[in-house]
Amino acid sequence: MPRDLTLDVRGMDPPEPIERVLETIADFKVGDKLKLVIDCMPHPLFRILERGGYDHHVEPGTESLYLITIWALSDQGG
Repeated sequence: MPRDLTLDVRGMDPPEPIERVLETIADFKVGDKLKLVIDCMPHPLFRILERGGYDHHVEPGTESLYLITIWALSDQGG
């Protein structure tokens, strides 16, 4: 069953937000989604996601500046 997770990284100092995202998505399967609640545009994360086989979509947040949805393009782990 696909997972739909939310991770709020507002107020965290770098590199903790990226570390948290990577830990959360490490075992993603196709259909799993992470909604990232964040107040800055994490450009370094986007490059890591692309290299790792993930895609993302950025939209304005309601409780934060951005809401970024991340998903795997193929099964990632265990």
